[in-house]
Amino acid sequence: MWVEDWTPKAACNADQPDALFVRGAEQNKAKQVCSSCPVRTECLAEALDNQIEWGVWGGMTERERRALLRRKPSSTWRVVLESARSQMQTSTNA
Repeated sequence: MWVEDWTPKAACNADQPDALFVRGAEQNKAKQVCSSCPVRTECLAEALDNQIEWGVWGGMTERERRALLRRKPSSTWRVVLESARSQMQTSTNA
């Protein structure tokens, strides 16, 4: 199920916001916070659909998101990620 108001449920909600807007090796620490986040997909869709240029969102750095956007520039990422998550859940429950 897609969570519309995802920000209060984010794993990083208790962290300092600046912790997600770092460079270099510090980005790996920020991405670890995302690994167990219950709304990681919603966060990533937000960043991709709005082409947010800075910070770690949904477990991806700005460089990783730019590469993804170059490969599929006209995608509606919420639809793509929601569909992928539903397919994964269906195959896991089968």
